[in-house]
Amino acid sequence: MREHIVDFLSYLRGTRRYSAHTLRAYDFDLNEFVAVSQLQSLAGIERGLIRAYIADLQKKKNLSRNSLLRKISAVRSLTRFLLERNLISDSPFVGLILPKKEKLLPKFMTEDEVSALLETSSSGVGRSLLRDRALLEILYSTGVRRAELSSLNIGDVDFNGGFLRVFGKGSRERVVPVGNQALSVLRSYLDSRPSRHGGDPLFFNARGSRLSEQGIALIIKKWKNNLHWPKRLTPHMFRHSFATHLLNAGCDLRSLQEMLGHKNLSNTQIYTHVSLERLKEVYGKSHPRARSSHGR
Repeated sequence: MREHIVDFLSYLRGTRRYSAHTLRAYDFDLNEFVAVSQLQSLAGIERGLIRAYIADLQKKKNLSRNSLLRKISAVRSLTRFLLERNLISDSPFVGLILPKKEKLLPKFMTEDEVSALLETSSSGVGRSLLRDRALLEILYSTGVRRAELSSLNIGDVDFNGGFLRVFGKGSRERVVPVGNQALSVLRSYLDSRPSRHGGDPLFFNARGSRLSEQGIALIIKKWKNNLHWPKRLTPHMFRHSFATHLLNAGCDLRSLQEMLGHKNLSNTQIYTHVSLERLKEVYGKSHPRARSSHGR
């Protein structure tokens, strides 16, 4: 089975242009599937095996609905790959009732929280502090994903035009605007480095290598702890905050879709729900007939 999984991952990498992060998740989920179901050969891939595997996943209390669906999706994609290559004769998912996706609104920071975080990171001196502040500014100013930020080189920044060239999911290239404040801080960080060739990573770690996705998460966690925030803060929350704040300020969906690098507009539309929730909150607090007891 391992040979077929490797072939499948190679197909996703070469033909579908899946990111390294997604490939790692698929690899883990598929190996887990083989181990849990004790699958020995392709002949064992049938409906009863899949049904038992899904039932086993649903028993795990610490597994979120979306994580469960991701694992099922990985197995389903593998079986579709095997079916297209005539390695299995029937889809084991036909007739199976699958769990529905849980609709969760994206978590984001308020504008005041973002300001507090960026102002805190601006205190102190030193190259690492300049890097951290530039990193936080770029994340919020552009809404790029953590993997996209990690892969950026200096040559991907157009300081004159105020743009970033980003390679997103599926190796799709897009151009994203960057605010003047973020560019100013980024320029200060780059000026503090001994060399700044176009092919150099935009952000270095303490060892002088490209800053990894894990390194970005650790930097964000450090600054969250400095503010003593009880709430969870992740790199993706900068992306959610970027999108939500733009929509609240009147940005149109098509422009936001382009900046976020979403292939489908439906992925962008979730932020309209967040904005509507915010509007309802403001309405509830402000309208005299919306408040409890009619405002009396």
